[in-house]
Amino acid sequence: MTNTELILNMLAEASTKNIPAAAEPQNFEESKNVAQQGVYVASVALKELESKTGKKVVSTLHAKRVLDIDKSNKKE
Repeated sequence: MTNTELILNMLAEASTKNIPAAAEPQNFEESKNVAQQGVYVASVALKELESKTGKKVVSTLHAKRVLDIDKSNKKE
């Protein structure tokens, strides 16, 4: 993962934690809707960054490389 991917992941985690804490959902359905708002925050940031740079931030190649590294470490 790149630093940018890690930062966006951290943003998603923080927003899905902080938004529900502020909203204080009362049931599962409300919790689900509020959590989706947190994911939306990171999604908007990702789209804006890609729009401004003209480059993809997250790619399947990055994920495949991480998985390949993980598999090779387990073989050792």
